[in-house]
Amino acid sequence: MITETIEIDRRPEEVFAYLDQLDRHPEWQETLVSSRVETEGPPRVGTRVVDRRKVTGGPRDIPYEITEHDPPRKVSFRGTAGPVRPVGSMTVEPLGDGSRSRVTLELDLVGHGLGKLVAPFARRQAAGEVPKDQLRLKQKLESGV
Repeated sequence: MITETIEIDRRPEEVFAYLDQLDRHPEWQETLVSSRVETEGPPRVGTRVVDRRKVTGGPRDIPYEITEHDPPRKVSFRGTAGPVRPVGSMTVEPLGDGSRSRVTLELDLVGHGLGKLVAPFARRQAAGEVPKDQLRLKQKLESGV
């Protein structure tokens, strides 16, 4: 399990609203080429998304669904197909007077079938990427998106 926390100088509601814009995730996740929402309406439990990510061997589509949606506090997700599937959550907590936030990402990459052989490598790679992505998220939000 990868756990990464960062503090952001923005209100939790603003942070969560940005995180809820699923098609904007490539702005702060380096290996994410695109995010395509497959369900109608705003993000909620059951929303299905296909992320296209740069991975070893070339870009790959990684479908997932939202399993918990509790604005402005928490969103959880799980991969729905593929040999290595993400399972995780992002939690946004208010700090101080509520004008700042603590964002915690918990992420695991679970291998299925032959993916069990690849999952440890994918986890190590993600553990190196997640802190950089969190820093990009902070910079994006603090620059006024």
